[in-house]
Amino acid sequence: MAKKGNKRYECLECGYIGFTWSGRCPKCGAWGSIEEVVEIPSEDVGVKTTLLPLSLHEIKSPKRLSSEDEELDRVLGGGWVPGASILLAGEPGIGKSTLLLQVCLRMAQKGRNVVYLSGEESPSQVALRAKRLGMMPHSLKIGCGDNIDELLQSITEADLTVVDSVQSFMSGELSGLPGTPSQVRAVAQRAIVLGKRSGCPVVMVGHINKEGMIAGPKLLEHMVDTVLLFSGDRLSPYRILRAVKNRFGATDEMGVYEMLDKGLFAVNDPSMLYWRGKQEKTPGVTVAPIVEGSRAFLVEVQTLVANSPFPYPKRTAIGVDVSRLQLLLAVLERRCGILTTSHDVYVNVVGGISVKGPQIDLALCVALASAHYNRPVDPSFCFIGEVGLAGEVRPLPRLTSRIKEAKRLGYKRFIVSRGQDLDMFEGISLCKVGNVKEALKEVGL
Repeated sequence: MAKKGNKRYECLECGYIGFTWSGRCPKCGAWGSIEEVVEIPSEDVGVKTTLLPLSLHEIKSPKRLSSEDEELDRVLGGGWVPGASILLAGEPGIGKSTLLLQVCLRMAQKGRNVVYLSGEESPSQVALRAKRLGMMPHSLKIGCGDNIDELLQSITEADLTVVDSVQSFMSGELSGLPGTPSQVRAVAQRAIVLGKRSGCPVVMVGHINKEGMIAGPKLLEHMVDTVLLFSGDRLSPYRILRAVKNRFGATDEMGVYEMLDKGLFAVNDPSMLYWRGKQEKTPGVTVAPIVEGSRAFLVEVQTLVANSPFPYPKRTAIGVDVSRLQLLLAVLERRCGILTTSHDVYVNVVGGISVKGPQIDLALCVALASAHYNRPVDPSFCFIGEVGLAGEVRPLPRLTSRIKEAKRLGYKRFIVSRGQDLDMFEGISLCKVGNVKEALKEVGL
C-alpha cells in the first residue's frame, strides 16, 4: 500500500500501474508507454449532472448546425451536433487546418460565433492563410498560445470551437511538455467539458504517427464522439474525408475534395476522378460501380500479369487489400485453371481510392484473367458481384444505385449475380451468372 503523495505510473497500452517509472512496461513489454498518473481535480473538469426521468417518446433528436460545407455535413451525418466533440486526424500537410479554417470562415460569414484556437501559429499566420483562401477573418475570433486553460476560460459564447491541434497545447495543472500522453488527455478533456457545458461543438485536430495511427493515447479516440480521418496522396490534389467513429451518424460516408490554390473544394461527381471514361480496348482493365455511404460512383480496375524472374512472384495492390487479391488469385487457379504461380501480379484502382470489402471482386477477377490471357474485355461491360471461395458470384446490396450511376455514364451491359433481385431497367442488358467461369465465358475469355 503506497503512502499518500507517492507518484503512480500507468502503462498506456495495458493499464499496468506501478510506483516507479520504467522505460518498458513489465507486464506487456511495450516501450515508452509508462506515464505518470496525474490526478485532475474533479471540480475543474467535471460537469454537474442530475438524474431525470425520461420516456422514449420524449427523446428528441438534437438540431444540427450546418458547417456550410456539403461534403463535411454528409460525413458528419447532417452537420455539427451541439456539445459534440470531434477529432480530425491526418498526415502533416494534408490540409486539416485549411479545411477547418475555411469552414470557420464560412460559418463566421453567416453570422455564427466561431472561435479558432491555434497552438502552432500566430494570429498573423492564421490571417495570411485566410487571405490565401480568399476570405478575410473579420468576424472570426482567433486565440493563439499554448495554455489551453487560459484560452478556454476566455470563451464566453460560441457556436463552434476549433482546437488546432490537441498535441500543441498544454494544461497548466500538469507538468510535462505539450504532446505527452498526459497533456494530450488533459487538453482533450478540458475541450470536451467546454462543449458539454456550453452545448458548443468542439473540433480538435490530431496528428498521425509514423505507423499511420492517430498520435497520442488510444484513450483520445474513446473520449471523443466522432473521429474523422483526412487522407490523400501528396502528389495528387484530391483528398478523402471519412468517419471512422461517429456516435451521431453512419461511418460509411465519404467526402471528396480537390486541393486548389484557393483551398479545398468539394468534388460533386467522384466518378470523374476514378473513371477515365470509355477508352480503347486494353487487356487487364475493367469497370465496376461501388457504393460509399449514400453515393455510388464508378472505379476503374487495372491489372498487369507478367512473367517473374524471381522464385517468389510479387503481389502488389494499390487500392485493394493484398490478402483479398491473393484469395481471388487462388479462386481463379482452382476454379478456372488460371495459373499465376510464376507471374508477378500488379493491381491498381485508378485515382488512389481504397476499396474496402468485396465490391469489385468480379471486376478484379475478370481483369486478372484478361491480363493473364492478354486479351481485352469489351469496355461496354460493367461488373457487379462478390466472389466466394467456391467461385460463385454472390449478389451485392444496392444494385439499383450502382446501375443508375453506370447507366448515367453510358454503360448498358451489366454482368451480375444470378441470385440478385433485380428491378426493371429500360435500355440496358443484364447478364446473370452463377460463377466466375460463366462470367469469363460471357466476355470471351
